[in-house]
Amino acid sequence: MSEHVPSIKKHGLMDWLTTVDHKKIAIMYLATGAIYLVIGGIFALLMRLQLAVPNNTLFVGSDFNQLLTMHGIVMIFFVATPVIFGFWNAIIPLQVGARDVAYPFLNALGFWLFFFGALLVNISWFFGGAPEGGWTIYAPLALSQYTGTGTDFLVLGLQLSGAGTIMNGINFLATIINMRAPGLSMLRLPMFTWTSIVVSVLILFAFPPLTIALFLIFFDRIFGTNFFNVAAGGDPVIYEHLFWIFGHPEVYILVLPAFGILSEILPVFSRKPLFGYHGMVIATSTIGLLGMMVWVHHMFTVGLGPIANSIFGIATSAIAVPTGIKVFTWIFTMWRGKIRFTTSMLYAASVIPNFVFAGVTGVMLALPPGDFQFHDTYFVVGHFHYVILGGIVASLIAAAYYWWPIIFNRQLNEKVGKINFWFYQIGFALTFLVQHWMGPLGMPRRVFTYEGGRGLDTINMISTIGAFLMSVSVLVIVLSIVHAWFKGKPTQSDPWDARTLEWSIKLPVPEYNFAQTPRVRARDAFWYEKMAGNKEMVPAEPLGEIHMPSPSILPFIMSVGFFIASFGFIFHLLPITLAGFAIAGVCMVIRSFKDDHGYHVNPNELSEGV
Repeated sequence: MSEHVPSIKKHGLMDWLTTVDHKKIAIMYLATGAIYLVIGGIFALLMRLQLAVPNNTLFVGSDFNQLLTMHGIVMIFFVATPVIFGFWNAIIPLQVGARDVAYPFLNALGFWLFFFGALLVNISWFFGGAPEGGWTIYAPLALSQYTGTGTDFLVLGLQLSGAGTIMNGINFLATIINMRAPGLSMLRLPMFTWTSIVVSVLILFAFPPLTIALFLIFFDRIFGTNFFNVAAGGDPVIYEHLFWIFGHPEVYILVLPAFGILSEILPVFSRKPLFGYHGMVIATSTIGLLGMMVWVHHMFTVGLGPIANSIFGIATSAIAVPTGIKVFTWIFTMWRGKIRFTTSMLYAASVIPNFVFAGVTGVMLALPPGDFQFHDTYFVVGHFHYVILGGIVASLIAAAYYWWPIIFNRQLNEKVGKINFWFYQIGFALTFLVQHWMGPLGMPRRVFTYEGGRGLDTINMISTIGAFLMSVSVLVIVLSIVHAWFKGKPTQSDPWDARTLEWSIKLPVPEYNFAQTPRVRARDAFWYEKMAGNKEMVPAEPLGEIHMPSPSILPFIMSVGFFIASFGFIFHLLPITLAGFAIAGVCMVIRSFKDDHGYHVNPNELSEGV
C-alpha cells in the first residue's frame, strides 16, 4: 500500500478483532449466526427425541425446560437476528452506493456487544445451568425464587446484545438516509433497503421496552425490588405488556427483511421488474405501523376484557391486508416471467405458500374466541414455526445462495442446493404441519411428556422424523459451503444478470466498494444501464482519493469490559463489576479524546480496481 495507508493496518486475527469494514463485520455476523444455528438446532433435536414417544424420560423437568428456553432464545436472538444484520452489512451500503456505513466504529461496537451478549447467555450451561423459565422470561417464573443464575446470564446477555441491535438500527437508518448515491431517491431504493428502513425504525421503538422489562427483572433478582412480586404489590402483567410491545414487532423485525429478500430475488429470476413497487413500499410501511399496535393478541387470555380484545383482534386481522398486497405482488412479478429455477428462486417461491398458510393460521389466532381454544397448545407452535422457518429462514437461505458471490466471491453449488431445498421443505412440512393438529387434539406446548393412546403418538413421531430431515438439509448446506470455500473458483461479476446496484461492482468487492460513486438514473439502476448498452454504472465524480476509517481495537475491549461487569453482577462481586465498567469507561475516554482521521486510498490504487 502507499503512504496513504497507515501502518496500523492489521493482518490475521488482529484484522478481524479491529476491523470496522462493514463487509468483514457482515462475515462475522453470518459466521456467528451459523454457529448458533447448529447449537439451537441440536437443542431442538434433543427436545424432539424426548417427545418422539409417550412417557419418555430422556430429558424431563428442568433439563427439558432448559433446552426449550435456550432453543427459543438462540434461534430468535442469536440466529435470525445476526444473519439479517450480516446481510444488512454486506448488501445495504452497496445497494445505496456508499463506501461504508454511516458510523463504522459504532458498527463494530454493535457486533462485539452482540457477540459477547450471546456468549454470556450460552456459557450459563457451565455455571449452574441454563435459564429455564421460557424464552419469554415471564415473571414470576424468572424471579430468583423460581429459577437459578441461568436467568441472570440471560437477562444481562440480552441487554448487551440488545444494545448492539439498537446501534444497528441507528446506523443503518443514518446510512440509508444520508449516504445514498446521487440520483438514488427514496422511491428508487431497492425493496431490501426499504424494508431495512422500516425495520430500523421498529428496532428504535421496540427494543427500549424490552430493555426496561429486563432491567425490572434484573432489579428484582439482583437488588430485591418487587416490581413483579404480587405479595408486595407488584404485577407480573406489566412485564407481559412490556415484553410483547417488543415481542410482536420483533416478528416483523425478522420477517420484513425476508420480504425484502423475496422482492429482490423474484424479479431477477423472473426476468421482470417488481410488480407494484409503490404498493410494496406502502404495504411495508403499513405492516411496520400496525406491527407496533397489536401486541395484546399475545395476551387475550389474561383477562383484559372484551373491548380491549376486540380492538386488538381487529388491528391484528388488518395486517393481513398489506401482507396480501405483498403476496399478490410477488405472484404478479412471476406471472409470464422467464423463470429460472435456481436454488435461490426455489426457496423464494416456496416462501409464498408457506407464509400464506402461516398467515391464515395467524388470523385464526387473531380472533379472541379462537385464541382462547388454541392458546398454549401446539397449534401456536406450528403457526410460529411456519412464520419463522417457512418464511424467514427459507428467505435467508435464498439470500445466502443469491448474495454469496458478493460476500465470498464464490458460488454455492446449484445441484447440491436443490438437494438441500427438498430435504428442507419435506422435513419442514413433516415437522410443523402436523403440529397444527396436535393442539386441537389436546397437546399443550412447553410439556416434556404426554400419555399414549390419545391420538398423539404417531403425530409426534412424524414431527420428530421431519426434524431430523431438516437437520440433514443443514448438513448439506454446510458441506456445500465447505466445498465452495476449498474447491470453488472465483465467480464472475454479476453471475445472475441482476438488476440492483450491488451487482455493478467487479468481484471481489474492494475495501472502498466503489472507485467512483455511481450516478443512479432509474429504479433497478444496474439493469437500466445494461439496457442502455453500458457495462457499468455512470460515475458521479472523477477518480480521486477515498477516505477510509481506521481499524480500532476499542469496540472489542469495551465489549469485554461490559462482559466482565456482567459476571460481577451475576455473582455479586463488586470488584469484578467495577473492573469491567472501568475497562469500558477507559475505552470511552480514549475514543472521546483521541483524534482519528482515518486514511486515504490514492487514485493510483483505485485505477487498478476500476
